[in-house]
Amino acid sequence: MQLGLPFQREAARGDTVVMVGGHPVRAVFVRHRRARHYILRVLADGSLRVTLPWRGSRAEAERFVRTREAWIARERYARSLEAGRRGLPPEEERRLRQQAERDLPARLRELARQHGFTVGPVTVRAQRSRWGSCSPTGRISLNWRLVQLPAEVADYVLLHELAHLTHLNHSARFWREVERICPWHREARAWLRGNARLHAFGL
Repeated sequence: MQLGLPFQREAARGDTVVMVGGHPVRAVFVRHRRARHYILRVLADGSLRVTLPWRGSRAEAERFVRTREAWIARERYARSLEAGRRGLPPEEERRLRQQAERDLPARLRELARQHGFTVGPVTVRAQRSRWGSCSPTGRISLNWRLVQLPAEVADYVLLHELAHLTHLNHSARFWREVERICPWHREARAWLRGNARLHAFGL
């Protein structure tokens, strides 16, 4: 999947918000007299630091960030794994939970509209063994940690739960529905299987 990386300005803070896979990421652009090349770092909190040569072009720096989108997604996920092993600082976990409560139901409803589903109540929780679930009454629960996954993998989980609104099982009909609405589901499932830390969450 090709993911856009449009830029939006935040003049009050002097930062830039970049959209990586549909998720806003804070970036700070800094000039350095000794820098000879554009340098991109993903910090521990998932934000970006972009170093420019003293006479470098800001526009060129932004183009450089766009070319590194896949690397940014991988590095941000690696930082989230490191934070998970250490245990997130309370303020960071609180921020991520707030982001999840704001973004995940909205994204689920957006995907539902795109694919013709009617969604009932949506809750965001801290499940220990599931990324998401769909009850027989159509209530969908999502794990707040989905905001730490690459966007296309998180979308797969949301689409997986939407498919359960039609087929509350994992039958062949269910997987045909998943194939219809999420053609990249095999890649997403392989990605989840490839990350040992996530095995317990299934899907």
